[in-house]
Amino acid sequence: MSHALAPPPRRATAAALLPALPPAAVVVLAGLPPTGDGAGPADVVSALLVGYCVILLLRERRRPLSRVAAVVLGLPVVGVALAAMGAASPQAAFGGLGRYLQVFVLVPAAVLVLLRGRADFRVLAWSFVGLAGWQGSVGVYQYVTGTGASYQGETVRAVGTFGASDVMGMATAVSLGVVCAAGIALGRAPVRQRAAAAGCALLLVLPLALSFSRGAWIATALACAVQLALAGLRRALKVAAAVVAAGVVLVGGFGVGTAMLQERIDSITEVTGTPDQSVVDRYTLWAAAAGMWREHPWTGVGLKNFPEYRDGHATLALSSGSDIAGAGTEYHKQALLSPHSMYLLVLSEQGLVGLLSLAGGWLALLVCALRRLSRARRGPGLDCALVAVGLLLWLLTDFVYGDIGGPSTVLTGVALGLTAWWALSRDGRPHTARRDGASERAEEAATR
Repeated sequence: MSHALAPPPRRATAAALLPALPPAAVVVLAGLPPTGDGAGPADVVSALLVGYCVILLLRERRRPLSRVAAVVLGLPVVGVALAAMGAASPQAAFGGLGRYLQVFVLVPAAVLVLLRGRADFRVLAWSFVGLAGWQGSVGVYQYVTGTGASYQGETVRAVGTFGASDVMGMATAVSLGVVCAAGIALGRAPVRQRAAAAGCALLLVLPLALSFSRGAWIATALACAVQLALAGLRRALKVAAAVVAAGVVLVGGFGVGTAMLQERIDSITEVTGTPDQSVVDRYTLWAAAAGMWREHPWTGVGLKNFPEYRDGHATLALSSGSDIAGAGTEYHKQALLSPHSMYLLVLSEQGLVGLLSLAGGWLALLVCALRRLSRARRGPGLDCALVAVGLLLWLLTDFVYGDIGGPSTVLTGVALGLTAWWALSRDGRPHTARRDGASERAEEAATR
């Protein structure tokens, strides 16, 4: 009799996946070509996502977050609010405050509220892989046909649909896809799913290499290495052998960008001697940010004020801007308006209060995620744990070399939301979720 009353498995599975579709839409729309200087489609949908969560919580009359989640996700508000009071204008204050809250508070909280189980988590992780595949395909085509962004006088840099003005956009999307695919492949999902994820991760190495983004390379290598170590020695050796083999085939066999890639890799360590101008600019901007912090150690110079204080702290080695051309963009100079380091940007504009509140929340997420990963070794959810830890490690590493800005920024908020769901849940379940028999049966079927 109980079998007759049970809903069909497909209906249960479809119902369980519905909560993951709104945040997945944000990820997919992040890959649309930019429409101008205003908010992109993904930013608009992320605002609708937050609004939808508010309506949902009011209808269900439940507390939006647990106390732990509210504290961890709410920590950045302290430093951002103080720095907003020091902004040069109300427009800059509200603009900077809105951006920080969107990326580091509201979108992660919305993802945490919406996801109801590991099946939803996996859907959202696969959406990152799908976006990476789409952007990577466009990037490889740009390299092969010479229609990418300008790099060393040739229009070969893979930037996907993000354009030459956001050269880090495709690199970010592809990197996050690699990390998600690697986590799924190293987990305990069905064999076909793990094989598909491993294949996607290997294929995405090519467009990541053609992005010529040194920061993305370093962050991806570190995140995937930690994922391998956490998954176990035997799996680590197998995957490492596969990666080495793929690298030999791509670079040694086909000669994919050998000279340019080698030169780009060598430039990572060229701090002295004859570094390229991009390296000189980056270290000059870092020194300028440190100088601002020394003058305003506690609350910084104010939100959006780095450009105003830059020239007063930078040396003459700083160039007038980055050369932007290719991928449908006419040649122009793009002003250097940030230190290209999230930590130094926060330190210079928000001071120690801002950096400690923001980085403190990230470290709390990392500790909670690692604690739950140790439990996942003995049961289902290892793939979710590896994806969550890998995404956060990627962001923490990439923030050394980059900061927020551009259409790809919203991906940071969704990635933090995935990590927050895993780290701030009880046994892999959100504090706020009300689960029914259908959703639990669907999740159990998905993990078999």
